[in-house]
Amino acid sequence: MLKNDHKLFLVFQEEVTREEIDVERALKKICKAENVEVHTIWNATLYNKEDIPFKVSHVPDTYTGFRKSVESQCEVRSTVKMPDTLKPFPNVNIDLGHIPSSKDLGISDFLPHPKSAFPWKGGETSALKRVNYFLWESDKVAKYKETRNGLIGDDYSTKFSAWLSVGCLSPRFVYSEVKKYEQKRVSNQSTYWVIFELIWRDYFRYVALKYGDKMFYPSGIMGKHIEWKQDMKKFDLWKDGKTGVPFVDANMRELALTGWMSNRGRQNVASFLVKDLGIDWRLGAEWFESQLIDHDVCSNYGNWNYAAGIGNDPRENRKFNMIKQGLDYDPEGEFVRLWVPELAPVKNGKVHTPWTLTGNDFVDIDYPKPMVIAPEWSRQLGRVNPSGFYKNQQKKGMGNQRGLDFYFSNKNQPKK
Repeated sequence: MLKNDHKLFLVFQEEVTREEIDVERALKKICKAENVEVHTIWNATLYNKEDIPFKVSHVPDTYTGFRKSVESQCEVRSTVKMPDTLKPFPNVNIDLGHIPSSKDLGISDFLPHPKSAFPWKGGETSALKRVNYFLWESDKVAKYKETRNGLIGDDYSTKFSAWLSVGCLSPRFVYSEVKKYEQKRVSNQSTYWVIFELIWRDYFRYVALKYGDKMFYPSGIMGKHIEWKQDMKKFDLWKDGKTGVPFVDANMRELALTGWMSNRGRQNVASFLVKDLGIDWRLGAEWFESQLIDHDVCSNYGNWNYAAGIGNDPRENRKFNMIKQGLDYDPEGEFVRLWVPELAPVKNGKVHTPWTLTGNDFVDIDYPKPMVIAPEWSRQLGRVNPSGFYKNQQKKGMGNQRGLDFYFSNKNQPKK
């Protein structure tokens, strides 16, 4: 900004990871040479760094410990009301430069995929419209905990993450709107769960601040030495959605075509890569970084540490069963057929195990055999009856509760 004497200032949000800090240092060096004063702010988290009840070096190594501490001992700072108008730009001879267009950068115009679960544009205006819709117009937030593990459409989750990741949306603003909603309409586990996940976002940022570059090491923040494979042929099959495991392939193709993947999908494809294939988790994290429209360094690498068993996970040897997950969260196979059209002829839940089709169920399809078949998958093969309805089918909303298992045991589930 400019002062009355027309002195230049640069203001930016502090980051916590190496590459971003290197950029900040380079900017500060340039600003010093150009007599530009630099001001940094800490504004990307729900709880301010100065307010958390422990030193960064003592940030708890479990999310539950972190959450309970900040919820009981911290206050979320109030948002600052923006002025309705800003003063006119000073009438001084300053070259403001040119903001390059996508064409200038050699990038063709991006059109959202017609099947995308994230069809919106970037920017604060679009972000605020989404918040207003999800809370005040549709009341979707009141059932968020029941729908958050969905796979199809734009209303099963908030989709705030893309705007949060680049600063178009403030976590404190989201918090303040949820609190207003709870006062004026309803307060329940669903409304709380939006805040719960904002705290998760905070946690990964503070973990990154605590452990630094360890978050990017093969052994992760816990320093566990695992013999990871770097089989690029298998990795390419994974990233291209050609593993022969429909639930994995559908999620990976959605990511490649849209830049989006559900939280449920991210957990599963990560588990498959590191636990079923034994591939170096960093390859998966880097692929996500290159593809996700909502990429956040701390959340992405923190979650991959978690999935690989080298991060903040209180449970040992956590592994997802791809067939069980597919049948739990996509029981009729609608999501799989949406993104893996070659499986369209396979009806209902049988689409999750096309390699088992025989007799009247057999369909001639151009789809690969699974690159690996985990032993535990066999326990799920009997869940689909000839009618297509799978055994022990859960009531609506019950499958979503299972999503908690990824982060903590049932005894540690928060109550509202």
